[in-house]
Amino acid sequence: MAQLPRIAITAGEPAGIGPDLCVLLAAKPFAGELVFLGDRNVFEARAKQRGVAFDLPDYAPGTHAPASLLNTPVARTVSPGKLDPANGRHVLALLDRAIDGCVAKEFAAMVTAPVQKSTINDAGVAFSGHTEYLAERTHTPRVVMMLVGGTLRVALATTHLSLAQVPAAITQAGLVETLRIVDRDLRARFGFAKPRILVAGLNPHAGESGHLGREEIERIAPALAAVQAEGIDARGPYPADTLFTPRMLENADAVLAMYHDQGLPVLKHAAFGDAVNVTLGLPIVRTSVDHGTALDLAGHGDIDTGSLEAALALAIDLARR
Repeated sequence: MAQLPRIAITAGEPAGIGPDLCVLLAAKPFAGELVFLGDRNVFEARAKQRGVAFDLPDYAPGTHAPASLLNTPVARTVSPGKLDPANGRHVLALLDRAIDGCVAKEFAAMVTAPVQKSTINDAGVAFSGHTEYLAERTHTPRVVMMLVGGTLRVALATTHLSLAQVPAAITQAGLVETLRIVDRDLRARFGFAKPRILVAGLNPHAGESGHLGREEIERIAPALAAVQAEGIDARGPYPADTLFTPRMLENADAVLAMYHDQGLPVLKHAAFGDAVNVTLGLPIVRTSVDHGTALDLAGHGDIDTGSLEAALALAIDLARR
């Protein structure tokens, strides 16, 4: 057991399906030691509602177990499906403990169940998402969100911004650094000897030679030329409406989309429920699910553990690399 990677799994928003997913996952075998972070009372209540057993031992750093619980109490009693800002800081406490454990090599990787951004903000903490929070907590100047579904990998040049903010956020320097991170992690963590990255344009028809926008000419193309000179196989910019066709993707290892809803709807259409969110550029390994908190299914209803299982399996694989 000591040779297996130890993976921290945060339960996320306690009123959502995160605790449900965790109690269902706790009974399944994985090639790693699983440490679930959350409130024991919440886990036990959710397990009872779903008619499954949940009797994990308390986690102790010096011991080894297939699965254990690092108990982190909520501030206020949880009602499934009902958000409470009083528990917003509890969600961040789970993340902080997992991050600190990964940085200290106590954990080989962390996997995150979904959080409710609004609850954390209502608790008085500015929070735009896991990706940005992880970057801040690990003092990483730039990270990249990438979703993996089957053989498709889609990275994002920008993440949680309004559409109106996207053009100004796309700069030549930012794209160069983003492509370096994607290339580096595809090599080091995913095992590609020379990754091929296809890059989308920002505008329809990739700007139509400047008639529909000049970002491709003035920012994206110069960034591609710069990284190509460094030996990075990044190609484009391609029109997004034809980039995701089978012929284009046949020999691609990843796609870089310019903004959240340019690339992720395609990936989620192809692999929703089994896709994994990976944060590239961090000094630690972090994966997550491809869905939200599903408040209406907390404590009851049919839920699919597929995305969390895939996130855990990928985290174990990346940790071993």
